[in-house]
Amino acid sequence: MQDPLAKLGLKHPLIVAPMAGGPSSPELVAASSAAGAIGSIGAAYATPVAIADFVEKVRARTDRPFAINLFIQQPQPQIEATMVDRAIAATAKYRAELDLPLPQFASPYEEDFDQQFEAVLKAKPAVLSFVFGLLAPRYMQAAHKAGMLIIGTATTPEEAKALEDSGVDAITLQGFEAGGHRGIFDPAAEDSEIPLNELMAQCLGKARVPLIAAGGIMTAADIRATLARGAAAVQMGTAFLATSEAGTSEPYRAALQGPERRTRTTRAFSGRFARGMENRFMREMDADAVMPFPAQNKFTRDLRAAAAAKGTSEFLSLWAGTGKGDLWQGSTSALIESLFAD
Repeated sequence: MQDPLAKLGLKHPLIVAPMAGGPSSPELVAASSAAGAIGSIGAAYATPVAIADFVEKVRARTDRPFAINLFIQQPQPQIEATMVDRAIAATAKYRAELDLPLPQFASPYEEDFDQQFEAVLKAKPAVLSFVFGLLAPRYMQAAHKAGMLIIGTATTPEEAKALEDSGVDAITLQGFEAGGHRGIFDPAAEDSEIPLNELMAQCLGKARVPLIAAGGIMTAADIRATLARGAAAVQMGTAFLATSEAGTSEPYRAALQGPERRTRTTRAFSGRFARGMENRFMREMDADAVMPFPAQNKFTRDLRAAAAAKGTSEFLSLWAGTGKGDLWQGSTSALIESLFAD
């Protein structure tokens, strides 16, 4: 099987994960790619103008290949007025603490995917990656015609098979250990909670496309072991959150300090399962008041922004995986060099 990743000319079999909402800064993406990996733009929440601006900043810093990551969108959920009222009541005390007014909340709840995709086509990154489902055939054809390598994300063998059948060039296998949003296709489905090693064992030998391993990978030893099991590359996010180039906010960085990070999955912030460090909002938010994704994600955006501005991590989505150990606080290039020193 010819490895389509080879045409990227990477020095290291590493994708630095797309971490939308701040951590994946232009500096982090460019530094990752310049160091011989693939840096990833987390464009899921970005307008077309913001995507173009981000790409321009990356290309001003490196001529190496990079990825743009999007969320596959599902039909918009029907949000009843009673659901909004319940969510407002459940978060009123937090908004009062953060000096926020009651939210003016209405659809649409996410950016227009067609417009985002057109911005990606214009940008022509080396890689288009995505989560939350299958890329429709017309998008797949357009991206391939533009010369992009296409990578989908699977949390189960069934999702991996569907992605392969759809025509992707590679698949990221996202183990339950991974930080951030779970790539589950159905936003209302329960999480299968398959650990990375088990997911790899179920997919290796069956898939005809390269498999990229993600979830709990933190060290050079982790990388070596994962590649030895048959992964074509690894994807890492948490390990890069505290690097000097990351756009991680100061309260987020402070919460990450120390070798132990207590994480679990939650729907509280966005309405979709995502793994992050436990904080007050995650513990206290009434599950019955959480709206479906992406409505809940839009609804909590002002809380998260105000918390970051006030320097508190108690209302931030502190996405992080299960990997242990102190996080690297130097440059991205030095971290990548240390991970592949052998």
